[in-house]
Amino acid sequence: MLKGIPKIISPELLKVLSEMGHSDRLVISDGNFPAESMGKDAIVIRCDGHGVPELLDAILQLFPLDTYVEKPVTLMEVMPGDDVETPIWDTYKEIVSKYDARGGEAVGNIERFKFYDEAKTAYAIIATGESALYANVMLQKGVVTD
Repeated sequence: MLKGIPKIISPELLKVLSEMGHSDRLVISDGNFPAESMGKDAIVIRCDGHGVPELLDAILQLFPLDTYVEKPVTLMEVMPGDDVETPIWDTYKEIVSKYDARGGEAVGNIERFKFYDEAKTAYAIIATGESALYANVMLQKGVVTD
């Protein structure tokens, strides 16, 4: 164990976060996301039994968001015709606001299949047991300045 590291961050996840460089992307996926097929060229870390918000909060304690892009946090848009509420997105914006001065302005949405295309280029995908729909979030890493 280490001091100052959130307990939800496993040794494998800590190693991956520290290996990532500026502008590398990390996907924290919900339980429905095809993590293994999307992550064929990425590191897939299983965090079944955990939700996205708790992991997002823990990761952002250690992981700076990219300041060189307008929206370093990306969510998957709801598909036309899906009658789905996404209150979890408000939770994400609250969490991001704790760690990034841009707050909810750092969060953007992209079309589902574009999200999949970008997820295929991620450095790592964290597969969670999150049951909320459209709960996938992609983070773009920034520069550590201190």
